[in-house]
Amino acid sequence: MVDEYLSEREQAEQLKSWLRENWIWLIAGVALTLGGYFGFRWWESREASRSIEAGQRFAAMLDAIGGGKRDEGIRIADELTGQYADTPYADQATLVLARLDVDAGRLSSAGTRLAQVANDSRDPDLRVVARLRLARVQLAEGRYDDALKSLAAVATPSVDARVLELRGDVKLAQGDEAAALDNWRKAEAAATADPASGAQVDTELLQLKIDELGAAQATE
Repeated sequence: MVDEYLSEREQAEQLKSWLRENWIWLIAGVALTLGGYFGFRWWESREASRSIEAGQRFAAMLDAIGGGKRDEGIRIADELTGQYADTPYADQATLVLARLDVDAGRLSSAGTRLAQVANDSRDPDLRVVARLRLARVQLAEGRYDDALKSLAAVATPSVDARVLELRGDVKLAQGDEAAALDNWRKAEAAATADPASGAQVDTELLQLKIDELGAAQATE
């Protein structure tokens, strides 16, 4: 019993000695833990605040462009892609800038912006949107093989009809009418089978293209 008591007393003395020698590291560890927690909370709050600010600036950009203040809209878009580049609104602003480039006939600039979003965006939906628009720009530029590659990179069932229609457009531009008609018919079938996919295409226009090309082939 005495030996046990002495052993416990020795252990207590050893613990006190260890605490005297290492107290500063214990305090530092607690401080770091608390600092990390509150630092993370501060970072979360900051990110949420920046996202709200970016959303407000994005709305202001759309208002400016919609109100005919194109230069102001572009200035805000540049702000979003710079100051708020780490928010989802930066990619959306880039898509808007690409659209303005297309309207102004600057297809090369539009293609560069769209490729940036298609390759680098962290939002998979925005990557799909960018690739579809990029394919359309590449088609307009006569870069048919690049357009087909852009479409091949889209693997989202909800846009199958749109992909097939665009592939048909590219094939027609390449002079392959049979492949164009085949893709358009597949697009029509995809649109009929899946309402979500069908919502991505103008079904009346698609049907018109099928009818016209089908009729032209029938008379040959």
